[in-house]
Amino acid sequence: MKFLMVCLGNICRSPIAEGIMKSKLAAANIQGKVDSAGVLSYHSGEAPDKRAISVAGKYQVDISGQVARQFRKSDFVDFDFILVMDRSVYAEIAALAQTEDERNKVRLFLEFAGINEITEVPDPYYGGQEGFEMVYNMLNEGCNRILFNLTK
Repeated sequence: MKFLMVCLGNICRSPIAEGIMKSKLAAANIQGKVDSAGVLSYHSGEAPDKRAISVAGKYQVDISGQVARQFRKSDFVDFDFILVMDRSVYAEIAALAQTEDERNKVRLFLEFAGINEITEVPDPYYGGQEGFEMVYNMLNEGCNRILFNLTK
């Protein structure tokens, strides 16, 4: 299983999702690849937002060593699942797909996880720590459901 988590700048939502999924795969002794990327390049080379690092660390998920990068077309080849955080990111990534197979890899994270009450993971960047806490909890629940559904 190879997962790519994608958000806008790759400093808030997708690094948290990457960290959570990596920790869950390791805890379940499941081999897999997890990475994250952003649609935009303006944070490329940067560490995740300090608030993202803080909330992940609170739950023993270390994302401090991650480095933001922009989505690459080669990601369609390198990953089985490209899980995006919201509809605008979905539109950007799906537009880059060259084939139907590539387009089918692009899924809304929460929808793929089977969480239908809300379909988008909100961007916590312009809010406070409580937004990062809410996003962490959403992504944690989503990762739990994804692994349960893929391993049953």
